[in-house]
Amino acid sequence: MTITHTVPVSSGRLHCEIRGAGPLLILTGAPMGAAALTSLAAALAHDHTVVTHDPRGIGRSILDDPHTDSTPDLRAADLVAVLDTLGTESADVFGTSGGAVTGLAVATLYPDRVRTLVAHEPPLPELLPDAAERRAAVDAMIDTFRRDGLAAAWAAFMDFAGFEDAGDAGPDAQPAGPPPGESPEQDLADGARFFAHEIRGTTRYLPDLAALAAAPARLVVGIGAESRGLETYATSVALAEALALAPKEFPGGHAGFMEQPEKFAAVLRETLTCP
Repeated sequence: MTITHTVPVSSGRLHCEIRGAGPLLILTGAPMGAAALTSLAAALAHDHTVVTHDPRGIGRSILDDPHTDSTPDLRAADLVAVLDTLGTESADVFGTSGGAVTGLAVATLYPDRVRTLVAHEPPLPELLPDAAERRAAVDAMIDTFRRDGLAAAWAAFMDFAGFEDAGDAGPDAQPAGPPPGESPEQDLADGARFFAHEIRGTTRYLPDLAALAAAPARLVVGIGAESRGLETYATSVALAEALALAPKEFPGGHAGFMEQPEKFAAVLRETLTCP
């Protein structure tokens, strides 16, 4: 059974879904919403209370002003609001892609609210030697969106992220964009919001490595077994090395949680229970 909640957050309302029973686990993506994480949530709900949600301004999560930007710090505050609404002090957090960046912000700003953070393939180009060039590429991508539209922007994004070279056969690898959401119309709206108000804030995020190293939360950097060649593979390796951690390998590529949800859930469950 799935229970739906609407959680008040700063300047808006967050759509959340709760499944299962057991230790609380939040699954978070960005820009992907709850729909992309449904299969993984169902596989974990046998022994966890699993919370999924649409990030601010995406899907069914409505902002008072839809033209405001989304940043990792704002999304981190949203997850804390979810915990407050549920009356829970802390939770395990699995963040994937931009949601992994959100998770890093939670562990930095609200260190006592996270037990274990699994940051799966966070896009953190600021950690790479050619950060300035990648910053310029993101700016050019946004200009492409404004000038040529969403399809052209997604094509530039896929090239930037390395999907063409990686051979990733999962849903995230398709030139049309990220995993599908609730409807084609909503996917178009979410894609437009991603390029206009989200991608810059996410890719400009520079983790506070000292704060993460000192935080009480256990931190795991996840990496896809089939993700070599992706930008997020390189940024995950860079984050793990900066924190003196060994990356944890997960099944599939960047979207392995969609491609192989049961196998992915088994590795995530083991990761959460076996330090």
